Amino acid sequence: MRCNLKSVRKAIIPAAGLGTRVLPASKAVPKEMLNIVDKPAIQYIVEEAFDSGIEEVLIITNRGKTAIEDHFDHAFELEYKLSQNSDKKDILNNVKACSNFGNIYFLRQKITGGLGHAVLCAKSFVGDEPFAVLYGDDVIQSKVPVTKQLIDAYEKYGKGIVGVKSVEGEAITKYCSLNVEYLEGNCYTCNDMIEKPNMDEIMSNFSIKGRVVLPPEIFDILETTPKGKGNELQLTDAMKTLAQTEGVIAVEYDGVVHDMGNKFGILKANLDFALEHPEISKQLKEYVKEVSKMID
Repeated sequence: MRCNLKSVRKAIIPAAGLGTRVLPASKAVPKEMLNIVDKPAIQYIVEEAFDSGIEEVLIITNRGKTAIEDHFDHAFELEYKLSQNSDKKDILNNVKACSNFGNIYFLRQKITGGLGHAVLCAKSFVGDEPFAVLYGDDVIQSKVPVTKQLIDAYEKYGKGIVGVKSVEGEAITKYCSLNVEYLEGNCYTCNDMIEKPNMDEIMSNFSIKGRVVLPPEIFDILETTPKGKGNELQLTDAMKTLAQTEGVIAVEYDGVVHDMGNKFGILKANLDFALEHPEISKQLKEYVKEVSKMID
């Protein structure tokens, strides 16, 4: 770790989106609580944070998302009933684990003001420390937690870190595009970026996908950043300023991203995780083989 560099101990998980792309499933159930096999999507993200060495997690929610808070709390009646059945010991341990991950806090974003606004709501929680942001829509499969990969890069370079993936063709217009220059390994220097570019505004096919590590200075930038696309405060616009002034490092991380904000992403996540699940992978593989025979 570079001298005088504070450790990344805190993480923010913005989970205040309305989930309009997966309606009606998200009408009464927060999209972050939609299952991937046997766990809600947000649990995978919380587990990644703590597996990466994060000590404190702040989840940004809004109205109608108390189910997220309940999930990470004790359910005493359920736990008691499970404890009375020796055959359900493993289930009991899994249920209790949800309330024992670490220090998890919750804060409501009282208005839907964009990702940048959600992060800005966490200013007092973060203080003067660097912090990670794990986007609530993105569940990532990886051998080494992606947040840990980015924290390692932060400790090496001492700059803001953005996790990126290559996005081909017109699809990048739905995300952001970065101006990058190769540095070493899977790392690139980045000095500019644009949110949801038009085709003639694309800087490269690298786009930020789901994970960043930022210095506390980003809050001062957010406070002076005008609203951007969608008339919302865009985190990308603030990171653009950071890239142009201090520079940031783009890390093409090792992992597979599942976008839980759309229907296909949810289906793909369930399939990919189920294929690795110790209880059902064998059964699923046999079923997929049978179904594939009926596909032209």
